[in-house]
Amino acid sequence: MGRVMSVYLPTLSTDRFQKHSGEGEALRQRPLILAHHAGNRRVVSALNPAAYKVGLRVGMPVAKAQALVADVVIADASMQADLAALEKLALWALGIYTPVVSVDGPDGLVLDTTGADHLHGSETEMANGIVEKLKHAGLAARTAVADTWGAAHAMARFSGKSSVVVPPGLIADALIDLPITALRLPFTTVDGLRTMGFETIGELASKPRAPLTLRFGPELGRRLDQAFGRLAEPIEPIRPMEMIEVRRNFAEPIGAPETIAKYLARLVDELVAEFQKTGLGARRIDLICYKVDNTISAARIGLQQPNRDAKRLYRLLSDKIETIEPGFGIEIMSLAATVVEPLEIRQSHSSLIEESIADVSDLVDTLANRVGRSRIFAVKPVASDVPERSFMRAPPLEEPINDSWRNDWPRPARLFEDPQPIEAIAMLPDSPPASFTWKGVRHRVKRADGPERVFGEWWRRDAELTAVRDYFQVENESGERFWIYRAGDGEHLETGSHKWFLHGIFA
Repeated sequence: MGRVMSVYLPTLSTDRFQKHSGEGEALRQRPLILAHHAGNRRVVSALNPAAYKVGLRVGMPVAKAQALVADVVIADASMQADLAALEKLALWALGIYTPVVSVDGPDGLVLDTTGADHLHGSETEMANGIVEKLKHAGLAARTAVADTWGAAHAMARFSGKSSVVVPPGLIADALIDLPITALRLPFTTVDGLRTMGFETIGELASKPRAPLTLRFGPELGRRLDQAFGRLAEPIEPIRPMEMIEVRRNFAEPIGAPETIAKYLARLVDELVAEFQKTGLGARRIDLICYKVDNTISAARIGLQQPNRDAKRLYRLLSDKIETIEPGFGIEIMSLAATVVEPLEIRQSHSSLIEESIADVSDLVDTLANRVGRSRIFAVKPVASDVPERSFMRAPPLEEPINDSWRNDWPRPARLFEDPQPIEAIAMLPDSPPASFTWKGVRHRVKRADGPERVFGEWWRRDAELTAVRDYFQVENESGERFWIYRAGDGEHLETGSHKWFLHGIFA
């Protein structure tokens, strides 16, 4: 079973309108609706939080909205501008998160995250990360992950949480208490169901299907089946116009791994041939398999540098075959280079005298595609005496810089992200501990060196104006070496708590 994420942007249309109207804050406090023509009448296409609080809803006729709220502000919606904004966001998500992204109605995106979540930590971290990134861009967003598009769409809009992950197989428990509006039904259908006394999805799902279908048509049953996973709902992925893509249709569906590998090799050769015509190399390639049951299975590889070496591309893509679920068979295979860059041809050996520079990009690409790009990085020095601030993460193949760490005092091979508290017995102010206890184990100190005094960075915050740490290198009776420190100078309380911490372990 796949996993789907819905990204809901509740105020995208109204925020865009307020920004261009020049009355942003003034309109934010008043009920505002954007309206468009649907047949012979005008209906609400978007609304701001103030309008939602007073009972207005998307899909409601404008005449009814005016009857409910006399002073509601009405403006014409620009559906094309909203769609263009959503498509830009979809392309942004396509480049970062997953090969299958599409626009979800007038107010959101839908992503097939199957197999992509581990590259971003977890489903929860991925969902929270999207919310934070959009927040930094000035967009309010809510996300939900579930087994189906319909369930994720409903949870993102009606769960009341900024981010929610529905565990696999628990769609029914998550949906039964949500309002029937969450089913993506036409407003007239929702209005009719409420007239009959239905309020929640659970109430609707428990009733016989035939009378409801007779009155409201097949759309009601279709939306219920899609939400609960009884009917597949394919996501047609968005594709940038400049994207290079090759595909193959099969007269008979394929499913065996060796057959997939055979045709994958042919598609890679075709893609490389397109690269050679344009002088480009791939930075990201998506393999998308369209299955006979109207669903999609996809995989993605990324590269640190643009590349069009067929052998390397095939090897990286073939590692992903095991993640493809063919189901009842694959009828179309597509290979799309979603991110490309000009390829700079480099000479592999400069001379017989100079040493060639080792190319580790192949190794980096292999590891990054297996464990996630965020887990492969280089460490670079930062000008800071505070140990946890003296380094930064950088892309693994970034050009080296000339700065280096101080080498007058040794540093441990393993530095804890958060110093761990220990109990220590020591004479103040400058003596190293005679022993310390870490995680319930007591260590007697046989040798020690220090203290090395590190001062706080007063320009960052006032609390570090007088802060001091005294670091010691200590060795226990079994030869294990630790890097510990005391918070404070051992004499004045304003310099620190005088508690002891373990900050690192030497190799």
